[in-house]
Amino acid sequence: MVPELSVVIPMYNEEEVLPLLVERLRPLLDGMGTSYEVVAVDDGSRDLTAALLQRYHREWPALRVVRLRANAGHQAAISAGLVSALGDYVVTIDADLQDPPEIIPRMLAAARDDGVDVVYGVRNDRSTDTWFKRVSAQAFYKLIGLMSQTPAHADAGDYRLMSRATVDAINSLPEHNRVLRFIVPALNFPSDTVEYKREERAAGDSKYPLLKMVKLSLDSLTGFSTAPLRLATFAGFGGAVLAVLLVLYTLISRSQGHTVAGWTSTVAIVAGVGAVQLVCVGILGEYIGRMYGHMQGRPTYFIAYDSMTADSGAHGPTDTPLPAQPNGAAIRTAPGATEPVAEPGHAPEPQPSQLRG
Repeated sequence: MVPELSVVIPMYNEEEVLPLLVERLRPLLDGMGTSYEVVAVDDGSRDLTAALLQRYHREWPALRVVRLRANAGHQAAISAGLVSALGDYVVTIDADLQDPPEIIPRMLAAARDDGVDVVYGVRNDRSTDTWFKRVSAQAFYKLIGLMSQTPAHADAGDYRLMSRATVDAINSLPEHNRVLRFIVPALNFPSDTVEYKREERAAGDSKYPLLKMVKLSLDSLTGFSTAPLRLATFAGFGGAVLAVLLVLYTLISRSQGHTVAGWTSTVAIVAGVGAVQLVCVGILGEYIGRMYGHMQGRPTYFIAYDSMTADSGAHGPTDTPLPAQPNGAAIRTAPGATEPVAEPGHAPEPQPSQLRG
């Protein structure tokens, strides 16, 4: 039976906090009166996390264990959990208990009552974080917002509830090194927020040291903005203007006899060639930016309802984008059929049995 709720928890060397997490999470989910599963993603832990998960799995049937072959990183572990989750609603939460699991019922109630696809857990009190972390986070989110126009909340991390339509949309994206705290807001699905106080880490050490935070920042910046590429364009045009002014200055200086032989031509040639190079680099940056956006493959829209699909008797709206084929055809499953059929205008490939006949 498909559960209504899935809770995805990425884990890396969490043997100290894992018993505390199970002690708080299991009674909470059992008391919610809804079917659920817990998807624990072991991100290549080197301690006893894997063994403890197997023990708890035998005692707790709703606990699923997904183990990655090697440490792939926090965001990759969450992505693996989203692919594995089966619930109609999916919650992502870290294992360190800084984000209290007791907020999950409020998130689910908000999604049901308001009919939204995403409910963000927003920290209204971050006094447990260091001053540097609070200030750097605020500055980073403002920078990303200015450069990419992505409406990500500065106090919302990876603690969120998502509908099945949202999870399917995320799983359909082909890009690597995804940063979900910006991808989810970029989808612009209807959303709501639930506030909570951020707590101290229950046990163990932080898995996000400064170097990993810097890498996450770089992935976020390059994954959601082409502004760094456009710096070359602006520099190119600015350099061209300066080159023109410099050439005018050399000509005026030469006419007034303030130059030595060969100085005017040398400065003019260097300035002109430099300006052309900067403009060319800027143009290349614009094309690379377009290729970069195309390679990300993010759909420009998601269909939430189609009257033709509803009238034909198909169950549920078509929220997941259709996979694009090499020839540009979109493959969909016809209502009542078990095999995919090609869209009009694209003939399906012959099957081996047809070739033999």
